[in-house]
Amino acid sequence: MKDTFEVPSLMTKEDVTAMILSAKKKAGMTWEGIAKKIGMSPVWTHSAAMGMNAFPPEKAKLMVETMGLPAEAENVLSESPTKIWEQAVPTDPCIYRFYEVVGVYGPTLKALIHEKFGDGIMSAIDFDMTVSRVEHPKGDRVKVEMSGKYLGFNSW
Repeated sequence: MKDTFEVPSLMTKEDVTAMILSAKKKAGMTWEGIAKKIGMSPVWTHSAAMGMNAFPPEKAKLMVETMGLPAEAENVLSESPTKIWEQAVPTDPCIYRFYEVVGVYGPTLKALIHEKFGDGIMSAIDFDMTVSRVEHPKGDRVKVEMSGKYLGFNSW
């Protein structure tokens, strides 16, 4: 896949994200397919493509090749992100439901983590997540599995 992109004089993560989304759409690719080509999970690949994680240099190179991005994008993809959310409460219905899950079940998750592990947190850095579809008689289910390293109070 080889697209021609107008390269900004000082490329930002937002610029590269826009290029990735454009190339993905033009090629009819999926996040699963892109992830497979670069050897990462679809969850991580999307998050990094959206600027929320830094690509290791070898994965940045593969992403640039896979998506037909300008070579300058490699360095941008490898930069550490500054994670900023622009809205206090998300308005996208799908994202809002996850916000709602944390609002409703966050204290429960915290209590159960503390009971099972002690005073601490689940890492979102040493972390993995999968999303799958599960058939169900009442309608298919979205299954989200998260696994993060436990960090005890004295670890952070």
